Amino acid sequence: MRIIATINHSHEMISDYRCFFCLVKSFEKLLEKESISAQAKNSFTLDMINLYKTYQEKISSPEFARDLHWILKGYTNNPDPYKAEKRQSNIQALEMLPKMQEIINKSSDPFNTALRLAIAGNVIDFAANQNFNLKNTIRKSLISDFAIDHSEQLRRAVNNSDSILYLSDNAGEIVFDKLFIQTMNHRRVIFAVRGMPVINDATSEDADYIGMKEVAKVISNGYDAPSTIVDKSSEEFRNYFYSSSLIIAKGQGNLEGLLHLNDKRIFFLLMVKCDVMAEFLKVTKDSFVVFNASILNSVTN
Repeated sequence: MRIIATINHSHEMISDYRCFFCLVKSFEKLLEKESISAQAKNSFTLDMINLYKTYQEKISSPEFARDLHWILKGYTNNPDPYKAEKRQSNIQALEMLPKMQEIINKSSDPFNTALRLAIAGNVIDFAANQNFNLKNTIRKSLISDFAIDHSEQLRRAVNNSDSILYLSDNAGEIVFDKLFIQTMNHRRVIFAVRGMPVINDATSEDADYIGMKEVAKVISNGYDAPSTIVDKSSEEFRNYFYSSSLIIAKGQGNLEGLLHLNDKRIFFLLMVKCDVMAEFLKVTKDSFVVFNASILNSVTN
């Protein structure tokens, strides 16, 4: 029962003190990448602490991260600090594409296999862990049980939906999303990317690079949080969001930004990357999840 209470008050999870320290570590790595003075780094650190004190309990982790990236850009004048990593992630994933396609083609259940590969791709995340092992994660995803498994409900939803809005997460990962969308073989899929660069989240440039337009209509959500914040997104995105029959949301960031809506159309696909999220979902860290809040609530009730 506890997870239902937490779902209805999702900011209780988001304001966990550990989220702040996780952000501190990710921005420490960013500061090490940038050629700015020690004084500027110290000044940014104070800005970070002041922002946390001002907004604690008021905004979600993705919005906090978004504001911090804006502050950092003021020091570095670098609009896309993970540009090289994103390109390399796309290249690495594209190189694996023939092998992944072969695995799907040989599978007795191509939908389930492509779904597993799409979730495995979620490990590509330079904010959570830059030392991920993609190939090992793929192997694990193909043989592991889902910690929360609403995959059959998702399959039915795909078959019964007039339109699907697919909310992307990271560059590189979107190659695996493309495979899943191709395998779903639905006539109307809208693939949404971030409005501007933030961390290694996918943008229109990444979608173009990996050829996403071959399988879906690509749109920008018009905002640069590492999540989907509906009321901050563009009118075009909101129109698709509210009119789509099914919404597939990849990654922890999208989960944090959307879970409080308790929207029965949304299925979250992710690899659980931190203790806070693991405790929140009552699963183990590094597990794979296909999750719909309304299904979980009805089962728990």
